Amino acid sequence: MVVKLEEKEKVVMSEFLSQKPKLKFLFTGGKGGVGKTISAAGLAYRFSKEGKKTLLVSLNPVHSLSSLFGQDLTGGMIKQVKGAPNLYALEVEIGDVVERYKANISRRLSEFLKWADIPMDPKPFIDIATTNPAFQESAMFDKMMDVILEQGQEYDVVVFDTAAVANAARLIGLSKIYGLWLERMIESRKEALSLRVKLSFRKEKVMEEIKKDPMMADLLSMQDRFTKVKNVLLNDELTAFFFVTLPLSLPIAVVKRFIKMVRGFDIPIGGVIVNQIIPKSIAETTTNEYIRNKYKEQLGYMAEIERDLGPLVRSYIPVYPGEVIGVEMIAKVSEDMFSWIPDFLDELKLES
Repeated sequence: MVVKLEEKEKVVMSEFLSQKPKLKFLFTGGKGGVGKTISAAGLAYRFSKEGKKTLLVSLNPVHSLSSLFGQDLTGGMIKQVKGAPNLYALEVEIGDVVERYKANISRRLSEFLKWADIPMDPKPFIDIATTNPAFQESAMFDKMMDVILEQGQEYDVVVFDTAAVANAARLIGLSKIYGLWLERMIESRKEALSLRVKLSFRKEKVMEEIKKDPMMADLLSMQDRFTKVKNVLLNDELTAFFFVTLPLSLPIAVVKRFIKMVRGFDIPIGGVIVNQIIPKSIAETTTNEYIRNKYKEQLGYMAEIERDLGPLVRSYIPVYPGEVIGVEMIAKVSEDMFSWIPDFLDELKLES
């Protein structure tokens, strides 16, 4: 599948960010294991180095920020990253988020049953609902809204490391579904309240009931909160979603599909980050046959990336001799994301 691109010329990461001086919320997504967390950390480190108070948020149920930075960032609380001034991290604990979300839903359902005079315990329904993965994604979306509205006021930049591509797509998709659900719930509640006072024949009476109804007040508050977040997510001056891939067939195919999904939700696309590239200089000097063969294989996939995604590629990250762990290595990744270009790229362009 070839993705149709609106851009004609490639704009690298530094140029892209200079064109978006108000950019505040950045997301990284892609297939599992492609380097979303490393890319998110590299972006966050860059902003923090520029003196911007930056928050790196992991929305991935399987966190890796602590391992990546080589320090304890667990606990579901915002912690400053040691050795990186202006950089803070938050690993969102899905268990805590689900329990809080569960309590909120239980409260709303209890209010509804009480209003409707239905003597029923909502707990069994809530317990069943929470076993559905969609409930966890809804809870995570709710937490993401909290971060955007609350930490968005305190930090200059917030970088989100999302879960694997399927979960991330559904998480973003909830921004549209959530709004439709809220609209329907509010309309249903208005209809119910109207029926309750229909004998009064007075519109003012209906409005009085609506204003003092706790469930309606809760729904309207949720709608207001959601509208604010939606306006942020759809604002290409404030928000950008970056897709991370490897020079391999499956991750490339996933990114192509993901770009189409995100465009369907009107989320602004920031671009593509290509990770774990073997430099030509290494392939030509090594005696390791495996690396030489992987390099040859990589050339074909890099040609596909340049052909189908070229104008959207913002950064390239090379393969490193060792594992990326610690602030020093994140700093190196960040530097490469904004300056390193594969030494074989011109040859690919000539061949095409």
